[in-house]
Formats: sequence, C-alpha cells, structure tokens
Amino acid sequence: MRKVIVNDKMQKKYTYFLTESEGRNFHPDFKPELTPKEMLQLGVFGGKYMTDCKAEFSKKWFKEAKLNSKIHDPKLNFFEVNASQPLSVWRKKGWIHPDDPRGWFQWYCRYFMGRRHEDDLRQIKRWKAIKRHIAQIKNNCFPGDLNCRRKQRQALLHWAYDSRKI
Repeated sequence: MRKVIVNDKMQKKYTYFLTESEGRNFHPDFKPELTPKEMLQLGVFGGKYMTDCKAEFSKKWFKEAKLNSKIHDPKLNFFEVNASQPLSVWRKKGWIHPDDPRGWFQWYCRYFMGRRHEDDLRQIKRWKAIKRHIAQIKNNCFPGDLNCRRKQRQALLHWAYDSRKI
C-alpha cells in the first residue's frame, strides 16, 4: 500500500492510499477503453484539466499529453471541439465528490492508479450511463466517419470510451 499526499491548486494535504496495482483489479462493471495517459495524449478537456497536478501521477502520462496551463483550448481536443461543461455546472448538479474536486476524470485517474474509494460505485454508474452516446453515433453516422457527431465523440473520449472505433 502506497500513501499519496496531494498538494495542488484544489487540494492541500489530501491523502489517499493506493491499494491495488496500477491499471488492475477494476470493478467487473468498469471496462474503460482508454487509460488516462491515452486520453491525455489524444487531447481531452481542452488541455487545461491536469496542468497543476502532474506531481500526483506518473510522469509517463504527461510525456505526449496535449496540455495548456493558461487556457482551455478546444483545438487541443482530439475532435477539436468543446465538449466540456464548466466545473460550476458539475458542482451545481451534485456530481462532484469532495475528495475529487475536479470530477470524474480525477476520480478515474486515482482509481486507475490503484485507489479504491467510497465513491467508486457512483462514478462507475455515471460512466456506464454515458454509453448511450455510442448508440446515437452508431444510429446516425457511417462507421469510421470521425467528422460525424464530433462533440458526442469528444464527450465519449472524456469518459474513456474510444469513439474513434465507432
């Protein structure tokens, strides 16, 4: 078991423990298609998401990540569109757990690293609910047409679904 202490813009002295091996022993209902490293390399969240918390995660994740510490830049997203809602919207809807103030992707990164948490089942349920967008792409786009429903495809990337394969 490894102890992680977080000190970034949103959390000071937050501590958690890694009780599983990185990328292993996921809940049987949780089968993400992309790792956090792959997501960051493809381009997600306008490149702004993880710029102040790199010390918490593996340096390998950030080697080819598309990041911009100054602004949210949709051109850094794989599909070059904005598919994000402001964090304020997520807070207002009650989707943010206090231990993961950046939201689902922060939870996923920590889960991937090996943290197990009281919020896991809720977050996995939310991840599964996003799958409905896959059906909409399949029903409205030709297979492999990455220009069709780019915003939905980008949103799926934000949730670790590889919409390039649809």
